[in-house]
Amino acid sequence: MTKEKEERLRELRSLVDEHDQRYYKDANPTISDREYDHIKRELDKLEQELDPLGLFKSETSSDPDELGKALPKVGDDRLEEFASHRHLVPMLSLDNTYDETEFFEFDQRLKKLFGLNELPYVVEPKIDGVAVSVTYVDGVLKSAVTRGNGIEGDVITQNLRHVNALPFDLPSLPGLPEVLEIRGEIYMSHEEFIRLNDLREKDGMPLYANPRNLAAGTVKLLDPKEASTRKLEIVLYGMGACTPESCFKTQSQFHRSIREWQLPTVEYLKSVSSATEAWEAIQELDQLRHGYGYPTDGAVVKLDPIEMQKNAGSTAKSPRWAIAYKFESERQETFLEDITLQVGRTGTITPVACLQPVQLAGTTVSRASLHNADEIARKDIRIGDFVIVEKAGEIIPQVVEVISAKREQNSQPFEFPTACPTCEDLLVREEGEAAWRCPNPECAEQIKGRLEYFASRGCMDIDHLGEAVIDQLVDQGKAKKVSDLYELKKEDFLTLEGFAEKSAENLFHSIEESKARGVARLLCGLGIKHVGSSVAKELARNFTGIKELGQASADELLEIDGIGSIMAESISDFFEDPGNQSMLEQLEQSGVETSHELKESGEQPFSGKAFVLTGTLNTFSRDQATERIEALGGKVTSSVSKKTAFVVAGPGAGSKLSKAEDLGVEVLSEEAFLELLEKH
Repeated sequence: MTKEKEERLRELRSLVDEHDQRYYKDANPTISDREYDHIKRELDKLEQELDPLGLFKSETSSDPDELGKALPKVGDDRLEEFASHRHLVPMLSLDNTYDETEFFEFDQRLKKLFGLNELPYVVEPKIDGVAVSVTYVDGVLKSAVTRGNGIEGDVITQNLRHVNALPFDLPSLPGLPEVLEIRGEIYMSHEEFIRLNDLREKDGMPLYANPRNLAAGTVKLLDPKEASTRKLEIVLYGMGACTPESCFKTQSQFHRSIREWQLPTVEYLKSVSSATEAWEAIQELDQLRHGYGYPTDGAVVKLDPIEMQKNAGSTAKSPRWAIAYKFESERQETFLEDITLQVGRTGTITPVACLQPVQLAGTTVSRASLHNADEIARKDIRIGDFVIVEKAGEIIPQVVEVISAKREQNSQPFEFPTACPTCEDLLVREEGEAAWRCPNPECAEQIKGRLEYFASRGCMDIDHLGEAVIDQLVDQGKAKKVSDLYELKKEDFLTLEGFAEKSAENLFHSIEESKARGVARLLCGLGIKHVGSSVAKELARNFTGIKELGQASADELLEIDGIGSIMAESISDFFEDPGNQSMLEQLEQSGVETSHELKESGEQPFSGKAFVLTGTLNTFSRDQATERIEALGGKVTSSVSKKTAFVVAGPGAGSKLSKAEDLGVEVLSEEAFLELLEKH
């Protein structure tokens, strides 16, 4: 039996190592948190039985003194490309539970330890992001470091310089420690995740699976400029080292203090006097979390008194004084009717599950991305299967698993096609890529995708030019590239289904009006790989027009804020392509605005001012309000910090309004915002 257990121990360690690699280093997990936790629990139980001291040797540590010492048993997210930094206090992970009984057993263990009938706790949300430790010395941020192996992590300070809510200098307020090491979580808001996935979809690229994976990947981008194109947020919630040690008596006091020092902390924190009250708070938080703008996957319960935390101590991997209760992801069973293939505007082939409609997290789900051929094969997803679906990161529907017991005996594995479903060109897959692509730029679906993106609201905003109209224009050979749209006459639209004299005239005028949308919109609409609306605006602020940008060197591009090496290469490749050069000449000849005068920064009344929009605006859409602000030199951000100049709050404003009031940021009603615009 012992031999079998030892073999199982080795097997489980191998499995955990494999999934740790995918989760921590690759930011691409292939199993759910619950599946991982199940494996990890079995491993912990066997290790406790066969290796109760829980010691292992570090073969990779650069410090010879660490060899043979006990290290925290946490996943290791360190990469060779990053400098390492040692935590002042080991950064452990939390024990997880999905079970009410186990939660109260956690409380019983602590009550027995302290000989008390009830214990004081604090309850806070568990944010699904990337663990980080930030250290301030004399109020100045010295380092931001990933968890790593619990002893040392990767230095990611440069990649967090664009996180608005993280101050680099703390205010000189009473009680500020000389040295303060704070634990927190880097995350990506639902809003930003959706924005980036919208760009991916428009680019015809596979969608990101969930906000956590994307945040983890962004944190580890080697080029800080590339990282700055994605908006990361941070929340701080735990204490590592503190000098002097007597600064904080309770966890709740710690939260109040860091909020006073203008550090971002959790918006839900409840102090309770018993485990029963803590459980009630967990249930309350499970309901509230659906209204938060960031991913949460549980509640964290901690002993409130710091002295009690110290006395409770820790195991090799986790503190004994805290536990994370993981919320159940809402899942539903449904039938997979078909698997279809979508061809994106860049040729990427995305398989899509067509499902019997099912209610999931408040919405009807009938389709779910299957990501790529490898994902279908790994999960052995077949047409005619009964499957379990959930919303990854509470946003994106995905097929979690197949119910094999319900599979028909004559079921056949899904064979991923070798040819494009539209043009029948053979698909290609570049080395190191998961996606198959159609290499034919003349593929009708790619053309349609490029035209739809060009005409979309965030680009040239051509009213009346929707998917159905574009389908007809391409199918009839009237448009093969975006410049062809400006060669069309009113009479061309009269041949389309559903068009009469008035509707044809309206579409013709919409296309004509779009000629004056400006350089930034045009740059965005061209669909240059990696160039979204924010980058397009930045390029437009630095170049007089398309021609000047096309002549810019890589070094010139790299000097622009937000432009990294990959993006610079993509821009250069676009303008070097003869077909694109011909298209740009055609656009200019058609009267499309391809150049403008650069505005001096002094002419911009909102220059250097950050706005946050929250709640419902009646006069403008969010996009329109953003355009007005940017036209005056300002910028719109998704989170409130001390750097925010104004928060524009309409009806339904939530936590952002509260945070603005806490930080003393000026709040404008929609009427006050309009008055401010009219002044300029």
